[in-house]
Amino acid sequence: MKKLGMALLLLIGILSWLAADFNLGRRKHAACGKTAEKFPFRHSSFSIYSNGPSFFGDFFEDIRQAQKSIHIQFFTVKKDAFSMDFLRLLMEKAETGIEVRLLLDRIGSKDISHLLIHDLRIMGVHVSFAAVPQFPFIVYSSQTRNHRKITIIDGKTGYLGGFNIGKEYMNGNPKLSPWRDYHIKITGEGVQDLQTQFLKDWEISAKENITKREAYFPMLAKGECLHQFVSTNGAGLEELILKIFNSAKKHIIIGTPYFIPSKRVLTGLREVLAKGIKVTIIVPKNADHLFVKEAAYRYFRVLLNEGAHIYQYQRGFYHSKILLADDTICDIGTANFDKRSLFLNQEMNCLIYDKTFITTVRNLLEEDIQQSRPLTEELLANTGIFIKIKERIAALLSPFL
Repeated sequence: MKKLGMALLLLIGILSWLAADFNLGRRKHAACGKTAEKFPFRHSSFSIYSNGPSFFGDFFEDIRQAQKSIHIQFFTVKKDAFSMDFLRLLMEKAETGIEVRLLLDRIGSKDISHLLIHDLRIMGVHVSFAAVPQFPFIVYSSQTRNHRKITIIDGKTGYLGGFNIGKEYMNGNPKLSPWRDYHIKITGEGVQDLQTQFLKDWEISAKENITKREAYFPMLAKGECLHQFVSTNGAGLEELILKIFNSAKKHIIIGTPYFIPSKRVLTGLREVLAKGIKVTIIVPKNADHLFVKEAAYRYFRVLLNEGAHIYQYQRGFYHSKILLADDTICDIGTANFDKRSLFLNQEMNCLIYDKTFITTVRNLLEEDIQQSRPLTEELLANTGIFIKIKERIAALLSPFL
């Protein structure tokens, strides 16, 4: 009994420390007063990719053609054969004298070993890690991830979206293939804002201030699409989403791998439905993480009852991050529709106002719906006891999923 009592005291102590660490860390984060950083309205040209082979084909070719600088930021770079091809390409470019900077999230890219980092640096690649967990709030800081996925090549070509580096993104994981995602390529004056954000993150992570180097900011022509980049850091994303909701007159389409909204965002959706505006939500049938699928069910029950249309994508895994309001605003970038992106992660999204581009996105989303099956109240009502248990657990873990 004495040993059992000691074990219980130890468990209580650990849980108390974890709770205190997270709550105090969150208070400190909130006290910083950070909000969304809205870059100026710009005009750029956009291409959109929805599958790995087409995206990485162009992405790798643009890296090969780089003449001056390659700045790349990813949440995840794995250590599989495809990832090694990517890293070898960066080393080859650095060896030719091209400046290569690679910024990775410390937790998301935990597979990258110290030996591999050493090899990259020996070959001339500048490597740094973002959002490294730190004392005194080690638990909280381990959850505040830099989830941005930004590339800038020669200061003239930019990329932003949902793809990371790993075999699954190239359809190399049978359970998650084919992988459906959205990533945009940007040319024109907006690239300077991606460059600015990358250099800010690099300064914080690498302790190197190179934000004023003129070589990174060449003269850029205007493109045809009006847009605005928005950067968030655990604050501001909620307000951005609600503003888009309030702008809608006819329909809203949400594409996301994880649907775990905050109370305010859920209320915003319910208000939209009460106005008679059509709400369509596309999520994956298969999950890539434990409990994320079940975490969405309690929200889906409410929204289905109030008239929302919810579809589960059947053809592989669905990883898109898109919010569309009518044919006037397309929000695309790195943020998921979950509490982690809302309150913990560093994200970057692009608001695009060009009707031609939005039509292209709308057609892609219609393809997604064709590859999906509707989720109904009846299906959710008939889930088994095992699913119900997972839902209860998911509800408790929802801030971290």
